Amino acid sequence: MPTALITGASAGLGAEFARQLAAKGADLVLVARGTDALNALAGELRAQHGVAVEVLAADLAQESDVTRVAERIADAEHPIDLLVNNAGFGLPLQFADNDIDDEVRHLRVHVEASMRLMHAGIRAMRGRGGRIINVASVAGFISRSTYSACKSWLIGFSRWANAEYSRDGVSVTAVCPGFTHTSFHARMGLSPGHEGVPGPMWLDAADVVREGLRDAARGKSVSIPSLRYKVIVALSRVLPSSLTAGVARRGRV
Repeated sequence: MPTALITGASAGLGAEFARQLAAKGADLVLVARGTDALNALAGELRAQHGVAVEVLAADLAQESDVTRVAERIADAEHPIDLLVNNAGFGLPLQFADNDIDDEVRHLRVHVEASMRLMHAGIRAMRGRGGRIINVASVAGFISRSTYSACKSWLIGFSRWANAEYSRDGVSVTAVCPGFTHTSFHARMGLSPGHEGVPGPMWLDAADVVREGLRDAARGKSVSIPSLRYKVIVALSRVLPSSLTAGVARRGRV
């Protein structure tokens, strides 16, 4: 059985990745800060699909925990075939008003931890093959504070790494959803219809994961779930940044 390691697996897109991969017969390594939700999900997936599920509690803002997860990825005796970098959190868009320590932690989780885990994954997968999925966002194509900057880095690096390491059998895909029904937005106090985000702009988590997995299997470097967000990203490339930044202030994707 292939084995997938998923960060931020206790809820939202991470849990949905776990459910869909388990349904396909993949064994799992689930990573998140809290063990209660992870153990509950692990029990559910073992019972429903008969797959092996390993739980690894780790806070990816802590270097020692990132190292432990990287070591698990590098374990040649229990190889990881698919790495899903999904862990993340949001902050208010007003950078100057945020606590700088929160901003540094935000950067560590979204960029540094993802980079370290990709480094471990690519080194372990070269030659034998494997896939890496980085959960980015359509925010990475527009200007909106440090969240946008972090996601833009993930997209840019995924594009390069996918081209560079495809010859070694490793694909790297940035999955870039728009507003999606997950606990991420609930934690930010954002729900459909709030902050000027209309209901039709919200995506279903199952659809996002399904399309992301399909695009990763096809070796795409960037996956933008749904036609409407593909159009938005295309427009963002030709519209003035001042306009797209103004629209982006309405919510968080």
